[in-house]
Amino acid sequence: MPGVEFFGAEEQKEVNDVMQTGILFRYNHDQQRQGIWKAREFEAEVCRFTGAKYAHAVSSGSTAVATALAAAGVGAGDEVIVPPFTYVASVEAVLFVGGIPVFAEIDETLCLSAEGIRKALTPKTKAILMVHMCGGMADMDGIMQIVKEKNLVLVEDAGQAYGASYKGTKVGLFGKTGCYSFDFFKIATAGEGGVLVTNDEQAYKHADSYSDHGHDHVGNNRGMEQHPIIGFNYRISELHAAVGVAQARRVPEVIRLNRKNKTLFASLLSDIPGVSFSKLADPEGDSATFLNILLPDTDSAKEVVRLMNEKGIAGFNYWYINMYHFINQWDHIKTLKSAAKLPIHLLGQSQDYTKLDLPKSQEVIGRLISFVVRCTWKEEEVRELATRVRSCIEEALTKVHA
Repeated sequence: MPGVEFFGAEEQKEVNDVMQTGILFRYNHDQQRQGIWKAREFEAEVCRFTGAKYAHAVSSGSTAVATALAAAGVGAGDEVIVPPFTYVASVEAVLFVGGIPVFAEIDETLCLSAEGIRKALTPKTKAILMVHMCGGMADMDGIMQIVKEKNLVLVEDAGQAYGASYKGTKVGLFGKTGCYSFDFFKIATAGEGGVLVTNDEQAYKHADSYSDHGHDHVGNNRGMEQHPIIGFNYRISELHAAVGVAQARRVPEVIRLNRKNKTLFASLLSDIPGVSFSKLADPEGDSATFLNILLPDTDSAKEVVRLMNEKGIAGFNYWYINMYHFINQWDHIKTLKSAAKLPIHLLGQSQDYTKLDLPKSQEVIGRLISFVVRCTWKEEEVRELATRVRSCIEEALTKVHA
């Protein structure tokens, strides 16, 4: 968890700025706040780092996805192509804006593939929700070809990939809208928080209003502001934004250290027969938050996981059985269990989620073990961890393929 590895004086200073004014609300109270606008600073820092024209901070990565979809014009009845490997919030956001999720295949990038998207297209497809997983990026050349050819709306969920890029462009900036997560487990954290980015002025204005009950934020009298659209409360607080400001400034150095440690870790495992790593569509753009190891098959991966748990090795995820990141465990999504009716209950599904046929996704995630890369690792710690992991892999492969 790189972000939380560096909590210190910078974060305390930003929070203290807010506490000294007593204004925890991100809008108005101009005199009392004495020029302290942490949400604005947070947004400016994200724009500076990513190159986005506009950024808008909200309460979480999840609300950032919902806001990004709505600001891009995706809503009730729109079919949205989504991956089966993502944090479940991506799919929840589509459902709650009224969309119809259509699951498509991923590939070794761990993201939706152009081939998978093409196979999932229907005449009703409105949008693609591209999720850039585990610190990497999708093959955006292939994806953008489909977007342009079919005149689709592209929304990017780069919640796990802040700082990643593809051929010089930060992920999140290829679509109409994009977003990042700054929750506790990301490359930079606000505790809770998310940021929408866009180069489209109208999309930004919609996001700004949609996330605050429709307010247009014109003038200095909140009670007299206009409401150009219907919205809801997805606001970030000044306290969370203050932490986000300090953390976002750390990202370039975090990425540098991540890459150093990931390169060493991978090199110490790369010569094991049958072991490979997830595909980076642009290795130069890796945020390096995860080392994503691909075993020869699911049985081998399961045995490696069993051995690592037995030997007390921590810091990894086996997504194939993870309750929140892979479709195999999403029974509530498959059967559309909800507290109250959703638009999809009335509009109907395009797929039977209980009978999805996604063999490539099953094969890739079945083989995948991801280690969180720590930027505070010392070289000897990386070498020791790699030695222990290597031992488990070699023992598992010998046993499974004897």
